[in-house]
Amino acid sequence: MAKEKETHADVASFPFEKALAELESIVQRLEKGDVALDESIKIYERGEALKKRCEALLADAEMRVEKITRDAKGKVASEPLDRD
Repeated sequence: MAKEKETHADVASFPFEKALAELESIVQRLEKGDVALDESIKIYERGEALKKRCEALLADAEMRVEKITRDAKGKVASEPLDRD
């Protein structure tokens, strides 16, 4: 398992667009069905790492979005979304 983490360590530095593009490429390769079993497993594992990276980046972006609130008088205000 440690070897898997080493293999996919580069994914941690990918921007969202790069991770998503590679993930889409992996999905296409697997959907074609012309990849050997061992290779399928390896690229599936990489796909999992890429998926987790995309999810983390999306969660971070979501946290940075300002939330809209209304006060008691109905006035709309914005404040940073809590990171907790």
